[in-house]
Amino acid sequence: MRTHLNVSPDEVEFTAIRAQGAGGQNVNKVSNAVHLRFDIGTSSLPEDVRARLLQLGDQRISKEGVVIIKAQKFRSLEKNRADALRRLEELVNSVAAPPKARRATRPTRASVTRRLDGKARRASVKAGRGKLGD
Repeated sequence: MRTHLNVSPDEVEFTAIRAQGAGGQNVNKVSNAVHLRFDIGTSSLPEDVRARLLQLGDQRISKEGVVIIKAQKFRSLEKNRADALRRLEELVNSVAAPPKARRATRPTRASVTRRLDGKARRASVKAGRGKLGD
């Protein structure tokens, strides 16, 4: 079961910045890239989701628990804003479902026997490599 959480736009702070890269003279005049900032600690996300998000080793999450996403894929400010919000929701939804608990299992008797037989065969091959006459 995949849980889908929506991030409230009120909790997200957008800042228009100038995009990097090629674009001619227009790129120096127009601020159409977007910096999205989302504070995990003060968000309305469920507590367990916030904890898993903070545990995530993602480089977009700062030490203070703020997600920072830079979007500059499109030439339109609105499209970049929508892209940044979509990427934030993907990040949140990646930890929305709790991880499955690992159930400990034991190897079958046959697999243990096969492993030990292989080790014994290998040991005898190596033992036969010694000098003759010892």
